[in-house]
Amino acid sequence: MARPTQEEMRKALEQRQGKELTAKFASSVVAVCGLGGLGSNIAIALARAGVGRLILIDFDQVEASNLHRQQYKADQVGMYKTEALSENLLEIAPYIRLTRFSCRVSPLNFERLLADADIICEAFDHPEDKAMLTDGVLERMPEKYLIAASGMAGMGPANDIVTRKVSEHFYVCGDGVSDVDAGIGLVAPRVMLCASHQAHTVLRILSGLE
Repeated sequence: MARPTQEEMRKALEQRQGKELTAKFASSVVAVCGLGGLGSNIAIALARAGVGRLILIDFDQVEASNLHRQQYKADQVGMYKTEALSENLLEIAPYIRLTRFSCRVSPLNFERLLADADIICEAFDHPEDKAMLTDGVLERMPEKYLIAASGMAGMGPANDIVTRKVSEHFYVCGDGVSDVDAGIGLVAPRVMLCASHQAHTVLRILSGLE
């Protein structure tokens, strides 16, 4: 079957989301910092919703251990996550615009990497990276929306994953408690739940509901 045209895909989205929301999503730019269990799922959800441009940032390569919760394929092991996820996103949303940065985010480069973003999703694994990005964006890019994550490990109840509005432009998704080091690690459904909270918060902000 032939690939749908850009116009056909736009009309299909409009049937589900309406013209106004589809236009808002299509004109937006969202950055996803970290393309693991959280970030790869966030990006997939936003691409399906018709977000016009994604900025994908990660320095890592796909490993076999990633496959149980991250949106990669077995034959992509060894590829940079920015490249592998771009391939997968373009299969789903062939007209999306992607900007890739295969590098580590640092206090020296985050402003440059995130300059074009309307909304920034923090999807890092390590607490020190989360803190660095959160502190940097809140202090030096206060006009940007930041959606961070805290707590999604283990087998706790799904309903413990929530979204909290911390300040006007800052949201945190997760249970705020669970830690990988405290017992069982990350399992796909709970990580995807948190990623879905982050992606949905992006869409609510773009919709003017937050």
